[in-house]
Amino acid sequence: MRLYATIDQELGPLTALVNNAGILERQMPIEAMGISRWQRVFATNVFGSFLCAREAIKRMSSRQGGEGGAIVNVSSLAARTGSPHEYVDYAASKGAIDSFTRGLAAEVADQGIRVNAVRPGFIDTDMHASGGEPDRIERVKAYVPLKRGGTAGEVAHAILWLLSDEASYTTGAFIDIAGGR
Repeated sequence: MRLYATIDQELGPLTALVNNAGILERQMPIEAMGISRWQRVFATNVFGSFLCAREAIKRMSSRQGGEGGAIVNVSSLAARTGSPHEYVDYAASKGAIDSFTRGLAAEVADQGIRVNAVRPGFIDTDMHASGGEPDRIERVKAYVPLKRGGTAGEVAHAILWLLSDEASYTTGAFIDIAGGR
């Protein structure tokens, strides 16, 4: 992969990966969805994360001469809630990321690689507009115990902690950043 060749040449040893792939499409119930939609969502949200992790592991693994490292997958609270009537395909793809996180953490722990995930809830980003409801957080914040949406910065801080040495004994874990949902 050209991305990793560039990293190898210009940045040196890889020690961290954040798999932040995520797309969703217009809100609709599953009976209105088609296979091409599911293929697009899974290609980005699942297969993209698998590909990036595979290449990162080749570089991080102590078995392959790497220094070890940390991978953080960005899942979604939708993996737990299912996102009925809106994004069950997105939720299913993020459920796959949860399973991937758990399995990969066990698979590469003895190679010096930690794998964890964050599961953001309703976060104030442009992603809601691509689903057809740019003001979605206003509609749903009443269902959040903290009565607001989260920020990208709040998610980023959790990711940075999981990548840091402060989380050196944490692998296979999930941090829900969802205002109490």
